[in-house]
Amino acid sequence: MNFFTTQRKCNDKFIVAFSLQICYNKTKNQWGKCLMKENHNLEFKQQVTNTFLKTVNAFANFGGGTILFGVDDDGKSVGIEEPDQASLDIENRINDNITPKPDFSFSINRRTNVISLNVSEGRYKPYLYKGKAYRRSGTAAIEVDQIELKRLTLEGENLYFEELPCGMESLQFIYFESKLKSILDITELNDDILRTFGFYNKDKKFNNAAALFADENQFSGIDIARFGNSINEILDRETLTKMSVLKQYDLAISMYRRYYQYERIEGFERKTIQNIPETAFREALANALVHRTWDINSHIRISMFGDKVEIISPGGLPKGITREEYLNGYISNLRNPIVGNVFFRLHFIEVFGTGIRRIIEAYENSVIKPSFDVTDNSVKVVLPCVLTDFVITADGKSVIDLLSNRNQLSSREIAEKLGWSKDKAIRILNSLLESGYIKKIGSGRGTKYVQA
Repeated sequence: MNFFTTQRKCNDKFIVAFSLQICYNKTKNQWGKCLMKENHNLEFKQQVTNTFLKTVNAFANFGGGTILFGVDDDGKSVGIEEPDQASLDIENRINDNITPKPDFSFSINRRTNVISLNVSEGRYKPYLYKGKAYRRSGTAAIEVDQIELKRLTLEGENLYFEELPCGMESLQFIYFESKLKSILDITELNDDILRTFGFYNKDKKFNNAAALFADENQFSGIDIARFGNSINEILDRETLTKMSVLKQYDLAISMYRRYYQYERIEGFERKTIQNIPETAFREALANALVHRTWDINSHIRISMFGDKVEIISPGGLPKGITREEYLNGYISNLRNPIVGNVFFRLHFIEVFGTGIRRIIEAYENSVIKPSFDVTDNSVKVVLPCVLTDFVITADGKSVIDLLSNRNQLSSREIAEKLGWSKDKAIRILNSLLESGYIKKIGSGRGTKYVQA
């Protein structure tokens, strides 16, 4: 018998094991039926029609996946008549309609007559179906936009956007040179040094990475705003654009120090007090500049509030990195390796991939922890202030610990886990809401609480 493995969890009593509908019930200590659902990397087709070709194209361009033929929309096996002949038909349709030919393989469950088509992410992108490239959006295949198509083309040619020619014949690097002199003791910037940093392409033209470190360029930068009591009250704002990313980095740190550091005299000593750890801000800022997408006209947004700083970087995570790998520091693929190398050599970042861990370590003794929100199009880092007039109680800390690691719990669940009455849980939750330690999502019976 051929079996298929899935990763879907049915509920807290079931774990998916093998075949399309077989699950193990821990409570009853026996196998039973369990229907799967379509997801980003899994699609069902009850019959063989050309509609599957867009999905094959999307899988070949982005991440790979599996199509199960002979399964209805509810995840129930209905089978395919003459599956061997149907598999040949599927193969011919792929070969006739998708270019270049993607990597795929078949397997047939002889018990259910379900065909499994496994498509691997390809090396020779972009893969096209009727002249168009597709990607998965939820459980649908949609056409990519022009920016995504250009990225696929670069990936297929094993190139990065920062390696492309910038189109400018002459660039000045006064600010970059000043950094090299002060940090690396380089006496004078010359072409050999620029070449060592990777600022020329194979045709000896300045590339986009060179433009990013030049004194003037055409790239977006950082938009920083200091807010008052609401986002409608802007107290200060600076837009750092069309300048060296190193200058952007320094100016952003200067604005951070203006609002989140102050000096206090204790005895004969003058001490610098950091309301937000500078180490955490530096790491979050450097990560945003090194890992953002530079091929879109969008700023890194830094929002400064009285109790926190939010840094939003455009572009989501670099390809090939999961959210868990990002949070744990397992960086396997840099989106901008030339930019990253310059920041590394200037000691703005340490070993690649340790930035998030260093941010978390900076808050090791703080009750409120930083948070990270990752989507397909952005990465958001929230750095809370560590100094506050609100004194948290032991009960409050128990709730915050329970809601760490992005846990979302209802008041009933919190009360049960901590052995409290419902009234006590609500009282503590309201206190934490008022102080900004937690926030509510949903409404009514669906209300959940999460760490702010």
